[in-house]
Amino acid sequence: MTPEAALDMQIERYRQMTGEQRLKPALDLHEFACDVAREGIRHQFPEAGPAEVERHLRERLRLAREL
Repeated sequence: MTPEAALDMQIERYRQMTGEQRLKPALDLHEFACDVAREGIRHQFPEAGPAEVERHLRERLRLAREL
């Protein structure tokens, strides 16, 4: 299968999904990205507790929105 054919198949599958079904993978990817960022924060600040990790994460997300 060519990359173009695979893309066409994927687009067709997305068209068959409800809005909620299409949104779920995006939300799952967002949560995965946040989990990866949390691990990076814990590595950068090993002494940070859960609340501080979340504070750093929120700050990183805020900065990303400003770009």
